[in-house]
Amino acid sequence: MTKRSTLRRALAPLAAVAVVASLLAPQAAADERANTQGLRKAVTLAGVRDHQAALQAIADANGDTRLSGTSGFDASAEYVIDKAEAAGYDVSVFEFEFLLVGDRTPPEMERVAPNPRTYVNGQEFLTMNYSGSGDSTAPLTAVDVAGGTSGCEPADFAGFPAGDIALIKRGTCTFRVKADNAVAAGASAAIIYNDGLAPDRMGVINGRLNPPETLVAIPTVGTSFAIGQELANGVVNGATGVTMRVRVDSIAETRTTRNVIAETPGGDPDHVVVVGAHLDSVSRGPGINDNGSGSAAILELAEQLSARDIEPRNKLRFMWYGAEEHGLIGSTRYVQALPQAERDKIELMLNFDMIGSPNFVRFVYDGDNSAFPVGPGVAAGPPGSGEIEQTFRDYFASQGLPVEPTPFNGRSDYGPFIAAGIPAGGLFTGAEGIKTPAQAAVYGGTAGAQFDPCYHLACDTYDNNSDTALDQMSDAIAHTVLVYAKRNFVQRPLTDPAPAADAGAGGGGGLHDDHDDHARVSM
Repeated sequence: MTKRSTLRRALAPLAAVAVVASLLAPQAAADERANTQGLRKAVTLAGVRDHQAALQAIADANGDTRLSGTSGFDASAEYVIDKAEAAGYDVSVFEFEFLLVGDRTPPEMERVAPNPRTYVNGQEFLTMNYSGSGDSTAPLTAVDVAGGTSGCEPADFAGFPAGDIALIKRGTCTFRVKADNAVAAGASAAIIYNDGLAPDRMGVINGRLNPPETLVAIPTVGTSFAIGQELANGVVNGATGVTMRVRVDSIAETRTTRNVIAETPGGDPDHVVVVGAHLDSVSRGPGINDNGSGSAAILELAEQLSARDIEPRNKLRFMWYGAEEHGLIGSTRYVQALPQAERDKIELMLNFDMIGSPNFVRFVYDGDNSAFPVGPGVAAGPPGSGEIEQTFRDYFASQGLPVEPTPFNGRSDYGPFIAAGIPAGGLFTGAEGIKTPAQAAVYGGTAGAQFDPCYHLACDTYDNNSDTALDQMSDAIAHTVLVYAKRNFVQRPLTDPAPAADAGAGGGGGLHDDHDDHARVSM
């Protein structure tokens, strides 16, 4: 029997040309916008904000966090379940265990000498996820910081004084390799600083030290390019001149969490459109933009689809993922657990992670890799992803709203889907990246500042929001979800040439960057 995944790969070049021409003709696109107008009006900013307010209240009652594996996340999941069931969806949960790694107590970093200084956790340094515990006060020794491979080779640590704290610059190899080499050299702690090679590589490193899923043997923190350079200036050519203190109190504990899944009762179960957002926050704050914004928007959309009795042609599967902030664990476990026959039924995945950033840009995932070719840090969009990108672009163009592409860099829950060859797309308004003057001229806001200045911090609260961005993105989500609820997907032939063909997904793959966070767990 011929699988439709094979059909898609074989027919993709011809189908993409022929079907895009017919489906995305100007009149067809205009008709689709007219057909989604009522739903877009029904999905209101006030409705989305109400759900965000509820998530804020949950965090307030649970230690100011909605971290997976804690009561704050469990209450968030129950809230979504109650709302989805009340709206008439078929609701289920996908439970899984994961290793919750975090700070038992807040970390500390100090310059003891010269000129004593205490650095601010969350603003000037952060514990690196999977750091070990320890409290070290020792001389600071720089590790090949003049080059681009600092700490990547054991030889970089030649002559390193055992017991010193290692100062290492970002670049070339993973953070884990650098930390493990520091351990092997006898370092008592490690400070890894940003390399300043791009605007988004100037701030505090918010990084991960896995795989493997084990703690590094020494306390390891990340800091900014400016602080790293300041410290490095006191340790030229390995000569010590600075004494530091680094203290981390880590925990690694297996806990249970879940994804929430809500499906439309109607719609073809062999043609599924996944609409996803992660529900968990980091430990440092309530996560109302990251990702209470995407979670709230798709919940409001699900409610309004039901209220308007819209019957989808394809089954819609709304998903709120757990443990995204620990490395896309919820979405990864879900995709891995699906039998191939069930994966083949998923037409496409739409992902919405951070859509209300205060200093926003309207980013659309670069599905066809035209702006960001496949290479280091950029994954391939499986066939069909380009059509999804174009659907978003056409909608925003119809509203007179400029957009920019953003790469498939593996930092959100689309990653496991594109790795399985499932077409994907979505929207994003920016995280720790820095807004350029050109972007400020187009979108307003502040050049030289982060898109979200509260990214992964305690100030990511209900007030950390752009109503303009959230409203515009929610409308675009409503439009695109309804289009794909009704439309034959571009990579599916309009008439299957093989009546017995199974459901399938196009080829492609994903590249997963480490998702930056380190949890703080109240015990």
